[in-house]
Amino acid sequence: MTFTTDPVRSDRDKHKLQEPDATVKPRVHRRSAMEYLAWLCCALVGLGVVRTLLTNENYQWDVVAQYVTAETVLRGLVMTVVLTILCMTFGALLGLFVAVLRVSPIRPVRILAGAYVTFFRGTPVLVQLIFWFNIAALYPQLAIGIPFTDVSQDIDVNRLISATTAAVVGLSLNQAAYQAEIFRGGFASVDKGQIEAADSLGMSRGTKLRRIIVPQSMPTIVPATGNQFIGMFKETSLVSVLGVGELLMSVQLIYARTYQTIPLLIVACVWYLFMTLLLSYPQSQIEKKFSRTRARVSNGPAPGPTQSELMGDAK
Repeated sequence: MTFTTDPVRSDRDKHKLQEPDATVKPRVHRRSAMEYLAWLCCALVGLGVVRTLLTNENYQWDVVAQYVTAETVLRGLVMTVVLTILCMTFGALLGLFVAVLRVSPIRPVRILAGAYVTFFRGTPVLVQLIFWFNIAALYPQLAIGIPFTDVSQDIDVNRLISATTAAVVGLSLNQAAYQAEIFRGGFASVDKGQIEAADSLGMSRGTKLRRIIVPQSMPTIVPATGNQFIGMFKETSLVSVLGVGELLMSVQLIYARTYQTIPLLIVACVWYLFMTLLLSYPQSQIEKKFSRTRARVSNGPAPGPTQSELMGDAK
């Protein structure tokens, strides 16, 4: 018994594969009068903003140009970037650990992880930063050692928790709570059939998490984490209240001496906006890549011939 291929059916299937997906076709809509009116309003508002920026001498654009590349400002910018990378790295690692605890089958572990997320998401970041900066008021000394022995080492918390350390600890712990929910949402997006297939193969829980759940949840996790990274870059401005020499603190030190408050704040805004735009481009490219991946997975492969069709061809 031999199987033959129907040329008409093969051409039809080939045409289906080459046909563009209807969900990605551009939609052509008819422009209404309201849309033209909206464009006119936006143009008037834009012209008004440009006019006030160019004619209002209080902006002092010459001062902005003088300090935008000042050494103090650039050092603050570098500190901001370093804080962002450190806090996102520690926050993502701790968030992954908390997310694994959140989906644990052990109920007390889930409750503990849920309490962590609730506390750090339910209290303001600024309050947490000030709390960690003053943690020595609660615990002036910490002893690390082996229980039931005389082996221990005393640590002066006031010397250990500097302003920069408090900033990294506070932002990392807060970020971990949000990252945990992002990871948990990514885990929930994995199809249950994949998990059942892993169970049928006898995979352990750790192997399922490492080989099945985490890789397939990346299309959901990575774009959201990119948004958090951009948000963290701007959120580092809060640590200026602790005296950390990041971007905002750097311009504050300058205008406290020169009394040129508005131009120096514009300098900070220019750098925040520039870095945000710089980070937004790779973020948008990552989102496009993973959206295409999700589309391919959801569409699935082209349907092949059924068993009855094969038997009919064989006859």
